[in-house]
Amino acid sequence: MFSNFLKSALRNIFRHKTYVIINILGLAVGFACSLLIFLFVIHELSFDKFNEKYDRIYRLYLVGKMGETEFTGAWTAAPTARTFVEEFPEVETAVRMQRWDEALIRIDDRKFIESDIALADSGFFDMFSLKLLEGDPQRALAQPHAVVLTASTAKKYFNEQEAVGQHLRIGNDSVLFTITGVMEDVPENSHFEFDLLISFLTHPRANDDFWLSNSFSTYLLLRKDANAETLESKLPVIIEKYIGPQVEKSLGMDLQAFADAGNRYGMFIQPLSDIHLNTDIVADFKRSSDRKYIYIFSGIAFIILIVAGINYMNLSTARSARRSREVGLRKVVGSSKGMLIWQFLLESILLTILSTILAILLVELLLPLFNTMLQINLKVGYFSRWYVIPGLLLLTVFIGLLSGSYPAWFLASFTPVKVLYGKLKVGLSNTIVRSILVIFQFFFSIALIITSMIIYKQINYMLNKDMGFDKEQLMVIRRADALQKKIISFKDEIKKIPDVISITNSTTVPGYPNNNNGYQIEGRSAEQLFMMWTNWVDYDYFDTYKIKLTDGRNFSREFPSDTAAMIINEEAARRFALDDAFNTRFIQPGYTNEEKAYLNILGVSGNFHYQSLQIKIEPHVFMLKPEKWDWAGYLTIRVGNENMDKTIAMIENTWRSFTGDEPFQYFFMDQEFDKFYKEEKRTAKIALAFSFLAIFIACLGLFGLTSFATEQRAREISLRKVLGSTAKSIVLLFTREISILITIATVPAWVISYFFLKNWLQNFSYHIAISPWEFILATVLVLLIALLTVSYRTYRAALVNPAEVLKYE
Repeated sequence: MFSNFLKSALRNIFRHKTYVIINILGLAVGFACSLLIFLFVIHELSFDKFNEKYDRIYRLYLVGKMGETEFTGAWTAAPTARTFVEEFPEVETAVRMQRWDEALIRIDDRKFIESDIALADSGFFDMFSLKLLEGDPQRALAQPHAVVLTASTAKKYFNEQEAVGQHLRIGNDSVLFTITGVMEDVPENSHFEFDLLISFLTHPRANDDFWLSNSFSTYLLLRKDANAETLESKLPVIIEKYIGPQVEKSLGMDLQAFADAGNRYGMFIQPLSDIHLNTDIVADFKRSSDRKYIYIFSGIAFIILIVAGINYMNLSTARSARRSREVGLRKVVGSSKGMLIWQFLLESILLTILSTILAILLVELLLPLFNTMLQINLKVGYFSRWYVIPGLLLLTVFIGLLSGSYPAWFLASFTPVKVLYGKLKVGLSNTIVRSILVIFQFFFSIALIITSMIIYKQINYMLNKDMGFDKEQLMVIRRADALQKKIISFKDEIKKIPDVISITNSTTVPGYPNNNNGYQIEGRSAEQLFMMWTNWVDYDYFDTYKIKLTDGRNFSREFPSDTAAMIINEEAARRFALDDAFNTRFIQPGYTNEEKAYLNILGVSGNFHYQSLQIKIEPHVFMLKPEKWDWAGYLTIRVGNENMDKTIAMIENTWRSFTGDEPFQYFFMDQEFDKFYKEEKRTAKIALAFSFLAIFIACLGLFGLTSFATEQRAREISLRKVLGSTAKSIVLLFTREISILITIATVPAWVISYFFLKNWLQNFSYHIAISPWEFILATVLVLLIALLTVSYRTYRAALVNPAEVLKYE
């Protein structure tokens, strides 16, 4: 019996080529788009799941408020890991990690620049499921100046030679590092990344007992029977026992006074599963993805599938007039309604299977382009992942049943008497359900285009907004420490290059803040702490970055006392209510009262964006960088826009004359800031690309519907032409119907898009205002595409000679 069903289904599917092509193409494009998005979503949700102890690993983070500044970050002090193992029986082991800055690696006379370097405690390989291919996992990181290489790095350094036991030099460290192991490469779906893993004991603060400097990530591996909530409830004990006494010694107040002043300081634990998709907690290593984009992409995939499914429903019901006699005859010869429903559902599933095959071919064709667009490396893994093939089969059957359910019920409900006597009335204009489905298609299409336009407009706003400093033509040299004590001499030589406008040295540059310090204000309560991002700069910093001073003066060599002074930004003056800034002194706390520094305010700079526009402008302070400091930081050069290649070459030659053959590494500030909006750009590209694909699918279905409608109304069109109607008036008759449906779809699309986008824009501290023009333009665009689709098919039908249609009447 099933074989008969199958033969009949195949016969009916291929009876009408236009119907088959439109349906298969529409469903295939929908499947392919959805599959690509699902691959991306699965990739994002799979982060860190390669760890066998995935559900037992937690990361510590701090939540606090000091003065007017609130913070949430995965930063902890050096003694945290050791103390947690000693204090809490729930903790099996603890591992500290820190990302190292870019460094020069020397192996004999060979040099390599590595940007992905991390430090970790010896328990790393016990906690995380990363296999050590060579070496002892218990001892590989147990000694200072031990380093483990990833397999690809070991191959790069030593080719096929034995790596373990070899030595290398990192940065300017005078002590050689010993390679104690080779590990598998860190998976792409890990929240941390590194090519070299250094023993944490190498860090000069590894054995520090100071709790008020939080610079490290601390991971906890809980015992199998441990309860995470119970452990978290005990964490205030650590603050009272260890942090409290040091706060009192450093700031002269106990924790109660600290809290009474409006400050707070709490320690919490974060599951490993929450790290990659939680942007609220600032941390080292990879930037977290925003969970909301997972919802957005999943929604787009769902919408594409719905639009493709609606196509099938509409085209199937539109064909009902052609198949009505078949249904009537089948019922007359004994077919039940149930048998007919199964027949039509089988046709739907078979059609969906063909669409899935075409979709897989499209995915293989489009995946490289999709990876390039998203800057990731997605793979389908049909056989390497157990759930891919079953998932595709289930999705195929599900979509087949879902898309075919209404048409199957609709067709099987025909009454034989009405069908065989020609009394059945069906058509595009008379079918309310089909009109509702068309409205849904264009509702989704309009909403997607509006969303894409607003996202692109916001990104363009972020890329072009006045940052408060001039980021164009700023060349930033990394690793200024390679110059050692010759920074001033190097600057003097660079200034002699014709197209160099100015040069400055600072411990940090926009986009890379690295010191958020607490200060007190003389004359105010000692319990009040004022947090400010701190940058140590030279005399040329404000001129090079073109940051304007709104009050006061710049640092000057004519005033030796400027070494004990500071410049703050307007936000610091506003937030800390400094009405008389130049008669205010800040106090930089030390570990003892003797180490405190008193700093006068020289000037107030205009506010500027030190990070992306997603982050509010915070209080900033600038102090003169001591010339004898080992912390070199960055060199920023403002260059002219002529002879750029020649200027860069001259700068590089000067660099090499000062550093020997040290690698010359630099970036341009404007390009670096563009990278901060990678996720938003990615979202905009996906939304825009798939919104037009949704329109394509919808118009594909509309083309099919119009084709069937013109066939069913061929007699009406011919009679109208005989009675004097022109082709133009007939086209207008059909386009008026679709215009009404799109107008109806516009209202909910506008409303829902507005509220969604209003909520999305709240994620940015600085954003555009939503204007009506994008809404109008999206609707007009969809309307034009739909009208062109309908007009083309209707116009061709209107050109048919009436005599050909009416000759048998």
